[in-house]
Amino acid sequence: MKYTILENYPSKERSNLIALLQDVQEVYGYLPEEQLRAISDYLCLPLSTVYGVATFYNQFRLKPFGKNVIRVCRGTACHVKNSGNILTALEIELGIKTGQTTRDKLFTLETVACIGACSIAPVININEEYYGRITAKEIPKILSKFKKVEALKSKLEQTVSS
Repeated sequence: MKYTILENYPSKERSNLIALLQDVQEVYGYLPEEQLRAISDYLCLPLSTVYGVATFYNQFRLKPFGKNVIRVCRGTACHVKNSGNILTALEIELGIKTGQTTRDKLFTLETVACIGACSIAPVININEEYYGRITAKEIPKILSKFKKVEALKSKLEQTVSS
């Protein structure tokens, strides 16, 4: 763990647990087990307590997100307009279930209660980009855009490192 994070807080001060978890997640993008153990030792808390807090709050992640986070709106307007079909199409196309990340770490799939774009229902959000009034058959085309970008980045990195 970057001990500078821990050093920002008094040791054994249990009331700093949530703030410490937030800071660690800010640095790593999630809460790695090694860092949870370090926090447990630093605050003199049982590891089970640290895990209990980390799993209780939605804001914390124990696994890293993919490069592209897909959020499927399941609010009333989207539900009525068949967002369930969109979700199923995404799960099939990506080979994962909601809450999971693809093996290549390219996509993470989530559902949200409401995106706040009811006028364009059903809607999904990928990295803050909105796709409204979509159908399940549009999913492969939308995902291919992100796959192509990643392939180009990978090719560029190979060229630069050669």
